[in-house]
This record gives sequence, C-alpha cells and structure tokens, in this order.
Amino acid sequence: IGSHDLPNRAFLAPMAGITDRPMRGLAARFGAGLVVSEMIASNALATGHRDMIRKLGRAGTLPHMVQLAGCEAQWMKRGAEIACDGGADIIDINFGCPAKRVTNGYAGSALMRVPDEALKLVDAVVAATSLPVTVKMRLGWDDDSLNAADLARPVATAGAQMITVHARTRQQFYKGAARWEPVRAVVEAVDVPVVVNGDITSPARAREALQLSGAAAVMLGRGAQ
Repeated sequence: IGSHDLPNRAFLAPMAGITDRPMRGLAARFGAGLVVSEMIASNALATGHRDMIRKLGRAGTLPHMVQLAGCEAQWMKRGAEIACDGGADIIDINFGCPAKRVTNGYAGSALMRVPDEALKLVDAVVAATSLPVTVKMRLGWDDDSLNAADLARPVATAGAQMITVHARTRQQFYKGAARWEPVRAVVEAVDVPVVVNGDITSPARAREALQLSGAAAVMLGRGAQ
C-alpha cells in the first residue's frame, strides 16, 4: 500500500471499542499483516475530542493505519491532516459502518447511497495528505442496491490505493452469512488490491473467501476476538 510492504495477507479489521492499541498490539504479535485503528469521527478529532485523539495511538511496528469516518469534506480533510501529524502511515475512510448513530448522520455505510458525496470525501482526504488512502465499504445498502463495484471504480480513480469490502449489506448489519463471491465484481472493477472481510473465522474460511472473491487479502473482525 503506497510504499508499505506488508508481511502477509491477514489483516485486523477496525472495530469500535475493540481495536484499541492493546488489541492491535496483540494482533500484531500473533502475526497480523496490518492492523487498523478504531473508527475515529473526523469532526470530533478536528475539535480536539480527547477520546478521538487517544485512538490515534500507534501500536507496534506495522504501518499505522488510521480509519476516519464523517460526512463532510472539510472535517475529513482536517481529520486527515491531524492523523498525518499524529504519525499515521495510511488513512482509511469508513463507508461501511452500519450503526444507526453513524448512518443517521449520513456517514459510514449511508454514504453508499450517495456516491457523489462519498467521492467528495475521498477527494478531500487525498488532497489533504501525501499518505496512501484506502476505503472500507459494504456490498451495498441492501440487496436492491449492491453497488460496491460501481462505487469502487471512481473511488480508485480518485486515488484510493486499497479497497476492503465487508461481504454484507448495511441492512444485514452482522446477521446472516457473509457473501464472498459478490466481492469478485469489485476485484474485477479496479486495479488496486481488494480485501475481503466478513465471517473470516478460520484458515479454511480464509482460503474459501479468497478463492470465491478473488481478493488479495482477508480482514478479520469479530473472528479475531
């Protein structure tokens, strides 16, 4: 990702309230090739919220990947600048969180319903920093709008250097089974690495997810716990 060579293809997903610095350090100790901070609200970070600043802390020697969430370009730009100054190596943009408190604010997976607004955030973050920028999304809002591939194309064109897809829709939240095969459409749509996420709970399931999706790597969320 950018100038960073990762040691393997098994990554730790960003999880609010879980992937704090100790958890990321443990994951790295047990072999994770990449770990991601908890989701950080860009507007709260920009206004000096202590908890958001705390979440910027680096864990171990892996590239420090910070995930930002928001719905306004000005706050995402400022959040990216602060993360860069705080030692981030990679900035990830959240288009995937299904939580109502996030989507009601038109952030997270709600952005998949307004692709033009989502692209404004990518443009703002890419313009704000020279760090590599990545995006994490879902298959779509619901089964009637599986638009991950359609969104991934302009996201990659705008400068995203990796795309992670949680293989569920927003309306599934974390219920039902992740569907890895539809992620292949994203892989075929872009020239950047695609990571498959969702229900990766064993080496066998990781191999199956990679085979069905064609993705370059897997990202472990709840399975890592």
